[in-house]
Amino acid sequence: MATAISELARNVLKYAGEGSCFIYKEQDEKEMAVKVIVEDNGPGIADIEQAMQDGFSTGNGLGAGLPGARRLVNNFDIASEPGYTKITLEIRRTRK
Repeated sequence: MATAISELARNVLKYAGEGSCFIYKEQDEKEMAVKVIVEDNGPGIADIEQAMQDGFSTGNGLGAGLPGARRLVNNFDIASEPGYTKITLEIRRTRK
C-alpha cells in the first residue's frame, strides 16, 4: 500500500501540484481493510483505459505508476474529468 500511495502522491505533485490523501481503517468480525482515497484538482486523466496500460506515460516516465499501483492492491478505482481526479485503493485481509 505504501508503494502505491507513494506513486499516486508523485503523480499528484507532478500533474496537479497539490491534492489530498485520506486513509481509513475499516473492519468487521470477518475482515480488516485499509482504504485510501487520493484526490486532486489537476487536469484530469483524458483516457483512463490508456493510462492504465503498462508503458503509457504522458510525462516521459516508464508508464508503470498507475498500473503498478493497481497490481499492489485488492481494489482500485479511478474517476477523472477535467479539473478533478479521485483514485481509491483498498487492501482487504481476512481476520484470524
